[in-house]
This record gives sequence, C-alpha cells and structure tokens, in this order.
Amino acid sequence: MKHGKKYRESVANLDLTKSYDAAEALKNAVEVAKAKFDETIELHVRLGVDPRQADQQVRGTVVLPNGTGKNVRVLVIAKGDKADIATKEGADIVGAEDIIDKILNQGFLDFDVCITSPDMMGQMGRVAKILGPKGLMPSPKSGTVTMDIAKAIKETKAGKVEYRLDKTAIIHCPIGKKSFGAEKLLENFQTLMDAIVKAKPSAAKGQYVKSVYVAPTMGPGVRVTHRV
Repeated sequence: MKHGKKYRESVANLDLTKSYDAAEALKNAVEVAKAKFDETIELHVRLGVDPRQADQQVRGTVVLPNGTGKNVRVLVIAKGDKADIATKEGADIVGAEDIIDKILNQGFLDFDVCITSPDMMGQMGRVAKILGPKGLMPSPKSGTVTMDIAKAIKETKAGKVEYRLDKTAIIHCPIGKKSFGAEKLLENFQTLMDAIVKAKPSAAKGQYVKSVYVAPTMGPGVRVTHRV
C-alpha cells in the first residue's frame, strides 16, 4: 500500500520499533495526525483468546469520561410511552414498524446506534441480516435492548462505546478526537483498557493482552507498553 507524503513524514518522526507508555504514545498519536480534519484516535488491542470459541468472547460497553467527540445519531424503535420518552430524551429518530419497513425496503441506515425495547425484538428479527453485519443490531449485551430507554439514550449521547473482538482477536475502538489532546485521550484510554482487562474470559489461558496500539485515522500506529 502506497502512503501519502504526510503519512511518510509522520513515520519518519516516529520510532515504530519502540513501545511507549500510554501518555507518550497518545502524545505521539496526536502529533502524527496530519490530516486537515479532526482525526479520530483509535485503540487497537490484540488479545490472546480464540474468537472462534464461545467461551472466549470479549465484548462489552463502557462510557468514556470525555466522550468520543462524535455526534451520535440515535434511532429508537419503540411504541407508546417508550417512544414518547425517546423523543423527550433527544433521540434523533423514533419509530416502530414504519422504521423497520424503511430499513428493510429502502436500506435506511442513517443512524449510528439503534436502541429498542424488548417487546419490539420479535419485529427486529426482520432486519437482523441487514443491521448485524454493520454492527447496528440492538442486543441486551450492549445495553441497546432495554426497558430503560432514557438511560440508554443518555449513555449513548454521553460517549458510550461498544468493544468487541473481530475474527482476528483484535478489538478496534475509538477513544476520542485529536482535538481532545493527550490528557483527555489518556483518561478515555485507561477507562477502555480497564474494561477490556476486566472482561477477560475465565477460559482464556496464557498472556491475555498481546499488543496495544493507538493510531489516528490517517496516521501510523504507535505501540503502547502494556503490563497485563
């Protein structure tokens, strides 16, 4: 893959063979973010688990203390009082079967998080094959299938993120924007890493955290020293 001039300049100013403590790594990640837009800083964690095994899955949610810096578009699929609550709490889109039909027939995906009440899950099965591969399908594990619609919206808007293993045993998760600065990014980094460490499956053997990197959207990854 051929990289642009700014990327090459960033790499030239960074020792890619070195591991940095979290604070320094995030400072470097901010400095190498050379794009004209406010780049997202992401955390990439390789774990010593087998994602093919059901008892070695790592997945959960955590509210980042400084949010993600992203304006999260929240869709709530609910009826009656729960729909009224969703509107009052600032959900961007609220509906029921009408929205499900729109997703199914028109490919509507103009949202970042979908929250629903348990009584609607039977209907949600109709769009599971559309939402699932895009990570948009509500689930009890992520807190997006819930009776407490108000709490789910508040947490999502405040910066709740979901972390989960991919097929290669890596977790990829945003921890904020370049404009946050290293200090706020460090607070988010530590909160997310603590959650990942606490989520270690009992079936996991050997070294749990294999490697940790932070990287801006368009820049090189910076390796973080870890002691887990």
